[in-house]
Amino acid sequence: MQLTVTGKQLDIGDALRSHVADSLEDILGKYFGSAIDATVIMTRDAHLYDAQLSVHIGRGILLQSAGAATAPYLAFDEAAGRLATRLRRYKRRLRDHHRAAVESERANQYVLAPESDEEPTTAGTADGDGSTHATETDAPPLIVAEMQTDLPVLTVREAVMRLDLADLTAMLFRNRAHGGLNLVYRRPDGNFGWVDPASDRRN
Repeated sequence: MQLTVTGKQLDIGDALRSHVADSLEDILGKYFGSAIDATVIMTRDAHLYDAQLSVHIGRGILLQSAGAATAPYLAFDEAAGRLATRLRRYKRRLRDHHRAAVESERANQYVLAPESDEEPTTAGTADGDGSTHATETDAPPLIVAEMQTDLPVLTVREAVMRLDLADLTAMLFRNRAHGGLNLVYRRPDGNFGWVDPASDRRN
């Protein structure tokens, strides 16, 4: 596994780097196996330390978790513990998923700028009696970045698993059952939501 450990406002010593490497090897070996790569970013903010973990374990599976504490070791251990909990939850399903072929298709992904605080522009529109009134123009959003991404073909259970492992708020995928675009998302009550537009189904 290729491991990258970096610090922000914090020097990463050999002891902490070894602790990170040994912990991740132990967790991944116990619940899944080897990973392709892992990135750990440790940040110091006043008296708190923040640990961000990102592990790529293959076939489009990304694991992410975070932890915060008053010491860097404790922050990492908290993030690693959350990672282990998710891996334990999906242990059997992950191994089955790793052995199966995973389909995906290319899609365009855009980053949009936030709405401006300025007043919207208006344009005059003629009424039937010849008078005009102002209407807001529906200008397209400002695109600040464009990239390619993979849109996976999954079952709903697989999509929820990926969403949970990556600690995402929402995930778009193509439903393997009927070929339509679906969305799963994390609800405030701790459950997961599933959007399945009937009009988009291919079958």
